[in-house]
Amino acid sequence: MDDQNKNLILATALSFAVILVWFLLFPPPDQPLEDPNAPAVTADNAQPAAITSSTAAPVGTTPSTADTAEQANAPRIDIETDRLSGSISLLGGRLDDLKLKDYREELAEDSPIVTFLSPKGQPHAYYALYGWAPGAGLDLDTVPGANTVWSVEGNDTLSETAPVTLKWDNGTGLTFRRTIAVDEDYLFTVTQSVENTGAGTVSMAPYGTLTRHGEPEDLKNFFILHEGPMRQLAEEREDLDYDDMQDFGADPVWGAGASVEQVPANGWTGFTDHFWMAMLIPQNDQPFTSVLRYSAQADTYEAIARFPTMTLAPGETQEITSRLFAGAKEWETIRNYQNEDGIHRFLDTIDWGWFFFLTKPIFWLLHNLNVVIGNMGWSIIGLTIIIKIVVFPLAYKSYASMAKMKELQPQMEKLKEAAGDDRQKMQQSMMELYKKEKVNPASGCLPILIQIPIFFSLYKVIFVTLELRHAPWALWINDLSAPDPSSILNLFGLLPFLPPEPGSMLAIISLGVLPILLGISMWLQQKLNPAPTDPTQQMIFAWMPWVFMFMLGSFASGLVLYWITNNVITFTQQYLIMRSHGYKPDVFGNIKGSFKRKEKAKD
Repeated sequence: MDDQNKNLILATALSFAVILVWFLLFPPPDQPLEDPNAPAVTADNAQPAAITSSTAAPVGTTPSTADTAEQANAPRIDIETDRLSGSISLLGGRLDDLKLKDYREELAEDSPIVTFLSPKGQPHAYYALYGWAPGAGLDLDTVPGANTVWSVEGNDTLSETAPVTLKWDNGTGLTFRRTIAVDEDYLFTVTQSVENTGAGTVSMAPYGTLTRHGEPEDLKNFFILHEGPMRQLAEEREDLDYDDMQDFGADPVWGAGASVEQVPANGWTGFTDHFWMAMLIPQNDQPFTSVLRYSAQADTYEAIARFPTMTLAPGETQEITSRLFAGAKEWETIRNYQNEDGIHRFLDTIDWGWFFFLTKPIFWLLHNLNVVIGNMGWSIIGLTIIIKIVVFPLAYKSYASMAKMKELQPQMEKLKEAAGDDRQKMQQSMMELYKKEKVNPASGCLPILIQIPIFFSLYKVIFVTLELRHAPWALWINDLSAPDPSSILNLFGLLPFLPPEPGSMLAIISLGVLPILLGISMWLQQKLNPAPTDPTQQMIFAWMPWVFMFMLGSFASGLVLYWITNNVITFTQQYLIMRSHGYKPDVFGNIKGSFKRKEKAKD
């Protein structure tokens, strides 16, 4: 077995093993309080007092019929922008009804648009709530909370150009207002104010909270994708799972199932899904207490941003402004919020993974190619070409070395004959020959090895980024984030029945056009060199393209498209470089030779 074939088999086997493990690990898809800050606070202490069962009813408990009906029948004001629709409940002033106009649940044009937030009482309820925790001179009934009925002051529809203001008078000298604005995308600005017209000094602490009832219905639980609670704690980011929240211990102030962190500035907290997220975002220099809390009794998950206590003298008015992101995880939109609004490390809400130093620039390049080309499929092809240009010096050196090895083949055969059974002598002679001719036998596997992290990074980009979701390419490929929908089992649509559903046993052999082209491109790439004489090597080389074809058949079409393009470019580069160094690959002769060997094996 010559060193060149050893290196090629080693690199191919390593690539196969790593991708197989990757495929197995990351298979394609298939006694808290109602008011989260109800504990008493003092003017000089931003921490709530100990939670007791006497202060309020438990938060997030399964709503009674009356409670559900009360929320369902509560008056509402509309949300209507170019990208959002929904409403705000005047019961608690909850932002609990939000739909994303630009996205549909499924690929079909008549599929419903994505519903992101939903009211309490609905399955998997998910909403944002703001309020005030009572301090000195106040109790729960004198500050607005989850069940406060607000009135509308002025405009009664929230749009990009028209904010809305909610008002509540507690009847004892305090008037609360909440002004909500929204931009052209997904960022809400919430300004909470309180006016003290009474005779005494009072204190209270504002808060915002996101509440989820149960885990998300479409939770994927893939190791490759982070879904769940996430918070930025100044320079440190914390990514947790829902299971982690269930394991929280007791906090001496916030009670059971809570994790509490003090954030001096540059923080945010909330929940991220595969393609959507909701984040409470204080002003960049605003200190706050970040609380993640889980109620086992109610099966609710809360992300809370609680701000320092305010003290109001008679005749004084104070206010605090914070932000809420609720919408799609669009790279460009999130980047603008980070760069223009100064939201610290907001782009990290997209799960770039361990290979972030590759995934971030790869997606940046893919995004900008798509801006120019207007089609993600052709952008993936363009990305592949650029990557091949970047690694061309390495590929050139490798293929030139392979051509040189072919030239040295007669001398190597003579050295083997001269050494006989003395393997040590043969290896020593080979090394001297390599040194004399300035050939590195290991360089032949470098192009294959360098493709592994690039392949993984592109897989990550295609899987986690919203921009590939439902992105078409051409002809039958209408979703580059999904497997090729065509199937050899129904002759690619010629027979009158649908291919097997993804995840079924038959789906494994239900190969589409792209996976088949992938197998063929790998097979042709092998034919640039004669098949090895060793039977074991012949078997490995014979099966490898078709194993990869079946293994990658259920991967995203965008990834398979990248691999095919990469194979075609690699074939062309290798053929031209080897010819320029005096070795002319006999592709058709090698193909004929492989069939002749099969005929002899049958005889």
